[in-house]
Amino acid sequence: MHWSKSSREWIRRGARVLAAGALAGMLAACGLLAPPGALGVRGAQLYPGVTGAVLELGLDCRLSGPMQDALDHGIPITFAIDVRAGDWPHVQARATRAIELRYYPLSRRYQLRVGDSDDVRSFATQAYLVSALGSLRMGLPEAFARLAPDTPLHVRAAIDPTALPGALRLPALFEPAWRLASADSTWPAATR
Repeated sequence: MHWSKSSREWIRRGARVLAAGALAGMLAACGLLAPPGALGVRGAQLYPGVTGAVLELGLDCRLSGPMQDALDHGIPITFAIDVRAGDWPHVQARATRAIELRYYPLSRRYQLRVGDSDDVRSFATQAYLVSALGSLRMGLPEAFARLAPDTPLHVRAAIDPTALPGALRLPALFEPAWRLASADSTWPAATR
C-alpha cells in the first residue's frame, strides 16, 4: 500500500499525541500531575484555660490527591502544630500538638482528633472533616498563659511524615504531593 505525504504526516501526529498521552498517564500514576495540597494558618488566638492556655486557630487545608487516597483507604494523616512564643533567641514557651485525620471504611465516618484527648469529632464526608479544621481548640502549657500581651506567637503547621505507616514514609520525604506545610504565621499573644 502506498501512503501519501499527508497520510504519513497524520500518522506521525497521531503517534506524537499517543506518546504524549502515555507520558501524561504515567506522570499522573506517579502523582506528579496531581494537584498539590495547601496548608495555611489563620486567626490564632490565645486564651487562659483551667490548666494552662487554650489556643484557638483555623487551618485552611487542601489535601493533595495521594493524601486523599491514603485517607480514604484508612491511613491516618497527622499534622504537627508547632507553637512558640517570643522571637529567637528569646523563645519563652514552645509546644507541639498533633491533629489526626482518620477514616473508618466500615462505618464510613471521618474523624478529627486534636492531641491525645478523648474529644473526637466525627463527620460523614471528607469535605466536612477538612472544613472542621477551620475551628480548632487545643490546650497549651501554663507558660503560654503567663505571656505578656505584646509577645509574638508563632504558629506553623505541617504534615508529620513520621506518623505515616512505614511504606509511605519514604514517598512522604521525596514526593512533592506529600509535602504539606504552612508558612510561619505570627500573631500577637494578647490573652483575654
